[in-house]
Amino acid sequence: MSLPTVRLPARLETALRSGHPWVYRTHWPDGITLETGSWVRVEAGSAAAVGLFDADGPIAVRLFDADTVPTDAWWDAAIDRAIARREPLADAGHDAYRLLFGEGDGIPGLVVDRYGRHAVLQVHSEALRPILPRVAKRIRRKLKLRGVVERLKGGLHAWAGEVPPPEVTVREHGLTFLVNMHEGQKTGLFLDHREQRQWVRTHAAGKRVLNLFSYAGGFSVYALAGGATEVVSVDVARPALRDAERNVALNDLHAEQHRTIQADVFTSLGRLAEAEGRFDLVICDPPSLAKSKRQRDRAVGAYGRLHEGLGALVKPGGELLTASCTTQVTPEAFERAALAGLRHSGRQAAVLQRRGHALDHPVRKSFPEGRYLKSLWLQLDADQASK
Repeated sequence: MSLPTVRLPARLETALRSGHPWVYRTHWPDGITLETGSWVRVEAGSAAAVGLFDADGPIAVRLFDADTVPTDAWWDAAIDRAIARREPLADAGHDAYRLLFGEGDGIPGLVVDRYGRHAVLQVHSEALRPILPRVAKRIRRKLKLRGVVERLKGGLHAWAGEVPPPEVTVREHGLTFLVNMHEGQKTGLFLDHREQRQWVRTHAAGKRVLNLFSYAGGFSVYALAGGATEVVSVDVARPALRDAERNVALNDLHAEQHRTIQADVFTSLGRLAEAEGRFDLVICDPPSLAKSKRQRDRAVGAYGRLHEGLGALVKPGGELLTASCTTQVTPEAFERAALAGLRHSGRQAAVLQRRGHALDHPVRKSFPEGRYLKSLWLQLDADQASK
């Protein structure tokens, strides 16, 4: 295949040679127009790569190979490698996990999540649409799934096999969860916190636990399964709290030890502290606070204010598991903001552990942007007023 070749600024040679999978729109030469889905060879200095052009969005080209347009065998091999990487999860009894993590698995712009006998695609570039049937059929055949679908505005579209029912159940660390692939957030469940949820389970015995931004109650279920004496789930969405209650019941846990509160966490921390007092363990997993680099400083400030409010909710000697999924905020910046916010509330904290991605969310050295998830396990000292 004869490909159009585009020269990029020479300063991009190092990034191109290292395997970085993106060419940003701001680096694309003026006056060069291609159709979305066109394969193109890009060069910078003596480095070169082949990728798919997208006429819209901040990423002009997603790069796949150093030399040639991927063949059918290339796609099959990339998918098979991703599936093999997740075999330890399947062998451990998990049937809900990220099956394909885009750039981390060498297929930039495409994410696939598995939920039992079905999988859901997320496409971040229209340029990828022509390859979706092949990807879906390969995944379905390799894992013997009932269907591989994509969630669109009009509903689920089946690329291979059948559309899943309104709800399915999945297993994670021996616990069962309901998943709505038609309407749930993300593709149905927050899969990236699987190991953090298990950490909560091993640390919850005998504790009073507060789960903020609780969504469908994943952390709450794990806390109760680990022996928590009381768990309070807080979320702004009533349907999410309803699902949290259903997941507690589904696992035959003590429903009387679980309460839900519908509230906007960002504006309700003071009222929560007054009404509920302090907890032995607080879990805080807010949504992403920035969609672009321009919003980064605002997000860092929001994390600081959020943690200032959290200081009033943790008992002296209590623990805080706090997380950020904001790609634009680095782990270092998140940690600084969290600790500064706690200090402003009069609390000092020791960092007991820093956590990040599990094996189904691989991050390549050439693509640090893929490291979006940051978690801190903190232990808080007594507040200044009580010393």
